[in-house]
Amino acid sequence: MNASRTARDRARAELTREITEEARRQVASEGAQRLSLRAVARELGMVSSALYRYFPSRDDLLTRLIIDAYDGLGEAVERADDGVPAADPRARWTAKCAAARAWAIAHRHEYALIYGTPVPGYQAPQDTVGPASRVPVALLGVVQDARVAGLLAEPPAGPGGSAARAPEPAPELAPELAAQGALAASLVGADLPPAAAVRAVIAWSQLSGMIGFELFGTFAGSFDPADAFFAEAVARMADLVGLAEPADDTPREHTA
Repeated sequence: MNASRTARDRARAELTREITEEARRQVASEGAQRLSLRAVARELGMVSSALYRYFPSRDDLLTRLIIDAYDGLGEAVERADDGVPAADPRARWTAKCAAARAWAIAHRHEYALIYGTPVPGYQAPQDTVGPASRVPVALLGVVQDARVAGLLAEPPAGPGGSAARAPEPAPELAPELAAQGALAASLVGADLPPAAAVRAVIAWSQLSGMIGFELFGTFAGSFDPADAFFAEAVARMADLVGLAEPADDTPREHTA
C-alpha cells in the first residue's frame, strides 16, 4: 500500500509540474489575465474536469505560479552572498541586488507576474505573503547584520554625500513614517531602528522599480545596456542604507 501511494504521489507531482509548466508558457505568450484552465487542459490532452482536481480554479493555478516565482527569486537573492565576507555588508548587498536583476532577466515573464501589472479580479491569498517576503527579508537582513557588527553608518542629511563620511545626522522621521518603519521591520523580523528600516525599504523599492524599467523597455535608447547604470544605482542605494566601504584592513576571506 505504501509503495502504491508513493507511485500515486509521484504521478501527481509529475502531472502538477506539467500543468504549471504549461500555465507558465501560456502566461508568457498570452499574459496572465488570459490564463485559462481549459486551455491548459487542452494543451496537455486532459479533460478540464480532471485538471480541476489539481487546481480548482484559475486563481489557484495563478497563485501557484506566483508563489513559484517569488520562491525562485527569493532563493536566488538569499544565496547570492554565499562566500562573500560577512565583514563586508556592502559587498553582500551588491551581490543580492545583482542576483535579483539576473534572475529577473532570466525569468522576465515570471518577474512581470509578481511585480508587473496586477491581474484584474485576482486577489492574492495569504499563502503568497511568506514567499513575497523573502527578498526584503534577505536585504534587510544584510542591514541588520551590519548594525549588529557596528558597520552601519548614519547617512548624511543632505544630498551628494556618502555613508562613509556622514557630516551630520539625518533629520528625525515624521511620527507616521517612524511607525511605518517600525512595522516594516517587525513584519520581516528585523531588529532595526525605524529610520534604518525606512531607508532599506526605499532602496528595495528602487531596486524593484529599476529592474522593471530595464525589463519593460523604459531604458531603451538611453541607459541600455543598463549594466553600468545598475552598478552605480546599487552603490548609491548602499550609501543611502548606510553600508560603507570596508576599511582597508577588513578581512576579505569569509570565515564561517
